Amino acid sequence: MDKYVCKVCGYVYDPAVGDDTQGIAAGTSFDALPDSWVCPLCGVGKEDFEKE
Repeated sequence: MDKYVCKVCGYVYDPAVGDDTQGIAAGTSFDALPDSWVCPLCGVGKEDFEKE
């Protein structure tokens, strides 16, 4: 699965890890993240991420 990087702060969403700060399980692809998901570091939405 592809990693995605936040264009604002540089946070990398790694689907192998998920995001435990928002209850996203490891193995969740970026495309499967809910629309309400935001960057855990700076708070921007999925639209501000690009494939690494």
